[in-house]
Amino acid sequence: MEQKTEVVKIRKPENVNVVLGQAHFIKTVEDLYEAIAGSVPGIKFGLAFSEASGACKVRVEGTDEAMKKLAVENALALGCGHSFFIFLDGAYPINILNAVKNCPEVCGIFAATANALEVVVMETAAGRGIMGVIDGERPKGAEDAADVRWRKEFLRKIGYKIG
Repeated sequence: MEQKTEVVKIRKPENVNVVLGQAHFIKTVEDLYEAIAGSVPGIKFGLAFSEASGACKVRVEGTDEAMKKLAVENALALGCGHSFFIFLDGAYPINILNAVKNCPEVCGIFAATANALEVVVMETAAGRGIMGVIDGERPKGAEDAADVRWRKEFLRKIGYKIG
């Protein structure tokens, strides 16, 4: 089989955040569930982990059926073993990211975003793997004083900075 490169567009509602990562063990789905649920009481999320050997199933957990469905649909569309998706409704990746990164099975994070997300995938005879991600638009220039004021006000408005 020849190498084949594909760009997979991740499907999600505009207001939903997504974390895409790589992990290495079937226990990942349960450990990530515990890490996320323990980080934000009452969080609405769906989690899907794609096995890379054995049954090669997409393992799924979460607290919200719509987010779980979204995670599974995207995991199947991406088709890359050892990858995982976490979809968040009403929460931000910053609320869970350290807990996710500290999970022993997690090898790395490719993206944590609310932006439109595309994943560059390479397929060979051995399988499919993530080469990288396209997360958002090109910069339109450096911020000026008005942009700095807006950024600081916005962070305070959404509760991530005080004073």
